[in-house]
Amino acid sequence: MSVSDLPAVNASLNLVSTVFISMGWYLIRHGAWRRHMACMITAVISSTFFLAGYVVYHAHVGEKSTAFAAQGIVRPVYFAMLISHILFAFVTLPLVILTLIPVFRRRWDRHRRIARWTMPIWLYVSVTGVLVYLMLYKWFPPANLAFGY
Repeated sequence: MSVSDLPAVNASLNLVSTVFISMGWYLIRHGAWRRHMACMITAVISSTFFLAGYVVYHAHVGEKSTAFAAQGIVRPVYFAMLISHILFAFVTLPLVILTLIPVFRRRWDRHRRIARWTMPIWLYVSVTGVLVYLMLYKWFPPANLAFGY
């Protein structure tokens, strides 16, 4: 595996997080708190590996990044999604940490109160991360990626 494989790996990790955040939310709504915990631990681990892969990728690539090639209506849609993704991504890590702290202290009321904000933001960031990857690398790749150069 090379550094150029990391965007696909990172998107996959985001997808895993999306699935487990969604399953965890469903399970806690149905009273299955042990399975909820397992799902959320998996989501945290997947997101942690994503963050490590993201940092490694951007440390190696530096300022060079793939430019979004599409034109027309999809271009402002992509950039609106990207900007919101980035802004929410900045608050996700602190929110996840603030949501986990009450768990370790068995303060379920506090955990529940914070999680009501954390879950939709974290889920949005995970979903839009996958969509940004698909739009940038698969659906509208630049010419140098589209033809395998």
